[in-house]
Amino acid sequence: MTAPDAARPARRFRTPPAATAILFAAIVGGVLVVASGANPLDAYYQILAGSLSLGALPDTLNWATPLVGMAVAAAIPLRGGMINLGGDGQMAIGGLVAAIVALCLPAPGPLAAIAALLAAALAAGLYAALAAWGETRHGIPMLVSSLLLSYPAIGFCSYIVRFPLRDTATGLPQTQMIPESARLLTIAGPLNVGMLIIVAIAVAAIFLDRRAIVGYELRLRGLNKRFAGYGGVDLEKQAMLAMFSSGAIAGAVGAIIVLGSDFRFIDGALLIPSYTWSGLMAALLANGEPVGTVVAGLFFAALQTGGFAMQRETTIPRVLTLVLQAIVILFLAVRHGLGRRGA
Repeated sequence: MTAPDAARPARRFRTPPAATAILFAAIVGGVLVVASGANPLDAYYQILAGSLSLGALPDTLNWATPLVGMAVAAAIPLRGGMINLGGDGQMAIGGLVAAIVALCLPAPGPLAAIAALLAAALAAGLYAALAAWGETRHGIPMLVSSLLLSYPAIGFCSYIVRFPLRDTATGLPQTQMIPESARLLTIAGPLNVGMLIIVAIAVAAIFLDRRAIVGYELRLRGLNKRFAGYGGVDLEKQAMLAMFSSGAIAGAVGAIIVLGSDFRFIDGALLIPSYTWSGLMAALLANGEPVGTVVAGLFFAALQTGGFAMQRETTIPRVLTLVLQAIVILFLAVRHGLGRRGA
């Protein structure tokens, strides 16, 4: 061993924070299961079998499609130190616009579906950009404005589907069925082309983050916003573009659900599964890094579909999986806070 090698300190292996958080959540969850009188090993086995077995995998991927989409939507602004809390409203706008275009556009089915997806992404993207405009021009914090803008969007969509566009053949607040020709093509079982669209969006996000100048500038903003501005980054334009991209993806997710699963816009149906908040947690788990965000989104989707199987096969409610998600995020938040305090 040479002198420089001897002087160099040995590197210690450090467990990734996300893996530590997941392990900690599994231990705490196991303690809760034991306290309830059930077997934690059986609970975790049912989660794995109910999400990753050959019979359950299509359902997991079907659940993961919108969840990963919303995770990527949250990760893009998060990479630059911005948080988009308006995913619910943007997704609702995208779903409603997609339904209107698919029902009203006099075009062949495939063209109508494509036009509906593009219109949904454009409308939701422009609406999300309002939050960035409010912060850059009027000093309204994006964290607040993105959340508050979600409520009028949801209310407007609810009004439209309950009155002007309600399907009078039913008493439910929903639009008419979208023609079969304008629906997304089915791949296998519950899976449709929407999954491939989300995969393409995720690949594009990863490429732009790692290989494009816009990705480098966004990461630079996340590390030090003031330094990025001094370095020549147009912070206002960057914020507008990041929020537009985030909203456009959220709108596309809403359109995929409407065109590929529900086949109509149903009031509240896009919000009940909490794709926005699960996606945000996945993005926070990976700190906005696209690859990690996709993996975290798949992990949370497996947890949620496995939770249904666990509830069917045991006496443990599926809320346990939601508790596990929350523990993971809280652990990372506490660890990050302690790290900053120690620094």
